[in-house]
Amino acid sequence: MKRSLFIVAFGIQLSAISMLTAQAADYPYLVFTNTSGTSTVLSVSNLTMSVSGSELQVTNAEGNTSFVLTDLANMQFSVDGSAVSAIGHVLDGGQPVRVYSMTGVALGTFGSLAEGVEMLSAGAYVVKQGKNTQTIVVK
Repeated sequence: MKRSLFIVAFGIQLSAISMLTAQAADYPYLVFTNTSGTSTVLSVSNLTMSVSGSELQVTNAEGNTSFVLTDLANMQFSVDGSAVSAIGHVLDGGQPVRVYSMTGVALGTFGSLAEGVEMLSAGAYVVKQGKNTQTIVVK
């Protein structure tokens, strides 16, 4: 059975709900970058997003904007409206990791991130390695 691993590069909290709340309070802009490298900066004030067919519909205090989903390369929160390069993996793939549930329950220590992913069932987890922490989703 093939497993997929998705890295969530948002601020790490032990509760998914508090993680999303912290993001909205800390970052006043959302930057959308398309596959050609062009960025669109939108305020998160009164922000709502929905998918309609093949488009992402974004509404905020300033109005409505839509993006073709296949043209979107990246979407990230920003303090000043600038796009930064992707954060990427903060964990060293070959080093031991400690894995926790999203509620903070320790699930075990594994020799590497890949080993941990193989042992985990589908779901979201917090992974720690030294001083680095990431949230992962195993599918």
